[in-house]
Amino acid sequence: MERHIQRVLNKVSFISTVIATLILLSLLLHVPETCIPAKAPKKPQLRFPKSTCDFSARYYLPLHKKNDRLWSSKSWITKVSSYTRFFTQLYQMGVLNNHSKVLCASAGAGHEIMALTKMGVEDVTGVELVESLPLVSRADPHNLPFFDGAFDVVFTGHLEEALYPLLCAGEMERTVRKGGVIVVAVEECNEKEVKDILRLFRRSRLLNHSHVTFKGRRITRIVMKNKAST
Repeated sequence: MERHIQRVLNKVSFISTVIATLILLSLLLHVPETCIPAKAPKKPQLRFPKSTCDFSARYYLPLHKKNDRLWSSKSWITKVSSYTRFFTQLYQMGVLNNHSKVLCASAGAGHEIMALTKMGVEDVTGVELVESLPLVSRADPHNLPFFDGAFDVVFTGHLEEALYPLLCAGEMERTVRKGGVIVVAVEECNEKEVKDILRLFRRSRLLNHSHVTFKGRRITRIVMKNKAST
């Protein structure tokens, strides 16, 4: 009886070994379809790899060509024009001129940098958490890498999106010179909301605030003057 059971077990073991060997051979000999290079598309830069084993050539677009495409788009031109109108009003108010040293904090892709540069402002710096060269460098708006009082004008259009608005406001005040100007653009707000924003800027006094049209929507522009250096 025991011999019979042993023979059955041996047969089962042999069959299992054969099946496992066949499966292993099948896996080794099988080439995934995603690893077979497909016919190259007309626009290779638009084709995404099917898998990590897709080894076909990637289309590389140099930075200057990417920027040329971006800067010539209708959306880009429209936004730059909106910033130009916005800053022209600051010229007319006498708080900005071509010799002003300007910092744009949380500058996004750099629309405001291009607008100011085209207007003739000689010294414009843009920073954002993610760089967009050559217009915007990488820096944390909560911890700006500039000396105290380094700028004449500091502007931001994204204070509402800051993780810590009080820290951003403090850094804007620290980096603007004594008597310098801070300009903030926020969603259209009432008098109480303006006062709440002003409380973030502990070393500045209000010059004026007004509702203006910006990029096709109504916003509130707040202009402050730095009262003292740190």
